[in-house]
Amino acid sequence: MTPVPFRRTVAVVVLALVALATAPALAYLKLGFDFDGRRLSLRWTRVPVPYFVSQTSVPGVSPSDFQLAVDRAFSTWAEVPTSAVAFEPRGITFALPGEDDERSTLGFLARPDLDRVLASTSFLVDGVSGELIEADIFFNSVFPWSVHPGGEAGRYDLESVALHEIGHLSGLGHSALGETEFSAGGGRRVIAAGAVMFPIAFPAGSTADRTLRADDVAGISDLYPEPGFPDRTGSVSGHVTKDGRGVFGAHVAAFHLSTGALVGNFSLNEDGEFSIAGLAPGPHVLRVEPLDDVDVDGFFPADAPVTLDFRVTYPQRIVVVPRGGDSGVVEIEVVGK
Repeated sequence: MTPVPFRRTVAVVVLALVALATAPALAYLKLGFDFDGRRLSLRWTRVPVPYFVSQTSVPGVSPSDFQLAVDRAFSTWAEVPTSAVAFEPRGITFALPGEDDERSTLGFLARPDLDRVLASTSFLVDGVSGELIEADIFFNSVFPWSVHPGGEAGRYDLESVALHEIGHLSGLGHSALGETEFSAGGGRRVIAAGAVMFPIAFPAGSTADRTLRADDVAGISDLYPEPGFPDRTGSVSGHVTKDGRGVFGAHVAAFHLSTGALVGNFSLNEDGEFSIAGLAPGPHVLRVEPLDDVDVDGFFPADAPVTLDFRVTYPQRIVVVPRGGDSGVVEIEVVGK
């Protein structure tokens, strides 16, 4: 069996995920970079974000097919009612993704050396102002692709993968809301995913990732909130500790008992602090787990002190998230495996 390709972000100028900040990031892992002694979130300051589509094709996907699929994926993000993010199609270009031309370009490139990468997003940041000025997405043409409405066996769904990568282009990192198992041929196979931004693709033929989930919506709304969004939603925050010390990199998920919405984040500093924003008010069950179901470097820098040696833990009490406020500090103690 062919290993399932990873959809990994390759940041040309961006140095790391915003994961080692002194205060926890809300709602979602965000991409970020170091600038002038500061750690900044990667986001567009001018919206709508213009983009171009490269005049490239692969068997089964013409340039016009490619453009329509990409436009649908951009529209899916732009239609999130609680987010102000927007995009502006600028048409076809003969430029290729990866060229530093101050144009955000999406297109096919042949990268046989990246035999587990379906697509990747790169960024160009202004070295003086720290402003994001370009983000390119390439789709690896060594894989078979499809734009068929119902998907095609043996071919990867372009719209689904584009939706994931446009999340990165917008500034979102990976979500850990998913389950995998090792495949016979190596790598991991997705069993279930609770977010489009889960870092491993569904098998070829699946179109399951054409629809955003609650975690994706919370993330994009946190980065580009509509007016009043913080007042209509709430957050839960606290500490994850083990043997009395903070746990870095613990995955914390909040499950809304009434709506079934599932939104996650991580403990992001040495004190084990976490905060999950963009939650619908009401009762939530929290779950804390180690990041042992995917490759850690899909979420954090290689030198991040991520702790994996602890058991899945559910706090004993239900947490009520208030409208326009925070739950108050929730203390969660985990134990070793």
